[in-house]
Amino acid sequence: MMFSKKRLVVTAVLTAFIATGCALSSGSVSEESLGLRNTNLYTEDKTVGDKTDYSTAVAGKSKVYKRAFENAPPMISHDIEGMLPITASSNTCLACHDPEVAPSFEATAIPRSHLFDMRTETMLDTVSNTRYSCTQCHAPQSDNKPLVKNIFEPEFRTSDGDKQSNLLDNLNEGVQ
Repeated sequence: MMFSKKRLVVTAVLTAFIATGCALSSGSVSEESLGLRNTNLYTEDKTVGDKTDYSTAVAGKSKVYKRAFENAPPMISHDIEGMLPITASSNTCLACHDPEVAPSFEATAIPRSHLFDMRTETMLDTVSNTRYSCTQCHAPQSDNKPLVKNIFEPEFRTSDGDKQSNLLDNLNEGVQ
């Protein structure tokens, strides 16, 4: 019987501490201060995004950023005004980045993985129907300052891993 009373007293005291802590903490942080936006979470009437300064340099004249990590989609280093929308029947990116013409434009050729049908495991003569929408993975470079400092340091297994893809070569690594 004594054990039950002790347990009851301890439980009551813990409950009081928890309830007091919850009561003190509720309302101490405003919803507007949560996250990086500092805006009303229930309406976006007065929310204005930061202006994005995309590269306006023409192809071949812009600074090319290194890849963020091994096999990361590279950023689009040039202006893409007038190149959108990209569809299966109209893809202006391939005018310069198709592997057959890329060397003559001194452009980066699309990697072999874009010419590979993963379902049938066969190489294709043209870009795979699952890979024609370039801006699905590739985003234009911008000069905006990050909201949070990035301390990530990529490690590349090859000396040119920050410049080109080897995804098709090691796609099934560790799965076999």
